[in-house]
Amino acid sequence: MADDPLTGFVRTLLGSRVPVLVLSPHLDDAALSCGALLGWAGRRAPVTVATLFTEAGPPPYTLAARHYLKRTHADDAAALFAERRAEDLRVLGALGVAPLHVGLVDGLFRRLPRTRAGTQRPARLLPELDHVYPTNRLHLLRGRVSAHDAETLRTVEETVDALLPGSSGGLVLAPLAVGGHADHVLVRTAAERSGRRIVYYSDFPYDQRAAGDARFTDRHRLVPRVWERDLDRKAELIRGYRTQADALFPDGRIPRAPEVYLLPEADTGAWTGTEAGAGTRTVAPRRVRGRVPARGAPTAGRVP
Repeated sequence: MADDPLTGFVRTLLGSRVPVLVLSPHLDDAALSCGALLGWAGRRAPVTVATLFTEAGPPPYTLAARHYLKRTHADDAAALFAERRAEDLRVLGALGVAPLHVGLVDGLFRRLPRTRAGTQRPARLLPELDHVYPTNRLHLLRGRVSAHDAETLRTVEETVDALLPGSSGGLVLAPLAVGGHADHVLVRTAAERSGRRIVYYSDFPYDQRAAGDARFTDRHRLVPRVWERDLDRKAELIRGYRTQADALFPDGRIPRAPEVYLLPEADTGAWTGTEAGAGTRTVAPRRVRGRVPARGAPTAGRVP
């Protein structure tokens, strides 16, 4: 039986042994949205998952952050994120995928670049005054990047540029930012501005209850393609993120939903042509703690 268009596209790329780079905002997004494809691709080509926002900030926490910690049965954000990083290493390692943790601070804990003079004491009493995204619904999940996050955006852009495969090859997956989380929008924006061909993945499970950004997909003339191979293992992978699974799926049921990828239909032929394997380099992982890799510098060494 002939492959569907997406499988044929991916099979042609991986047959050329091109590197695959998945840009994941958080420690679980790649597995949630792309786990089935990663399990299939990891056996056929070098795959790196680069997770951007892998650290928490210190207390005092906002009310939104305290609610998150309560939902994940944690008291200390730093300890929780250490466990989340360990979970990510275990899950991606089982898939044969190379993990990289960049070390930027999660949006829920990200503070303003500098505290205005005279506000230190009020911020201790009301931490929301000192955070880029004081609340979830009104700030973090609005589908836009705060003006106070301009430096974070620059850092993400430089990091993504340093991690991308060579200019004429490789497959890059980035979030579509369904659900509107600012960290997802930051990663999508950096990928969009990179000038590379990008395949966008629909953010699961948020796409089960929210629509994507129609203006973004229309602007790039993106066409959705469905991936249904290896879905039977997906729930097991997601449960590997023990600290997050119960909060994401409180009834214990993880839907068996096909993965959705969006790419410009006009580019499919160009991507699967001879240039797919030309001029590429494998992105090997390393741990980047709170700093950007030098522009164009290769990464080296598996995350311990």
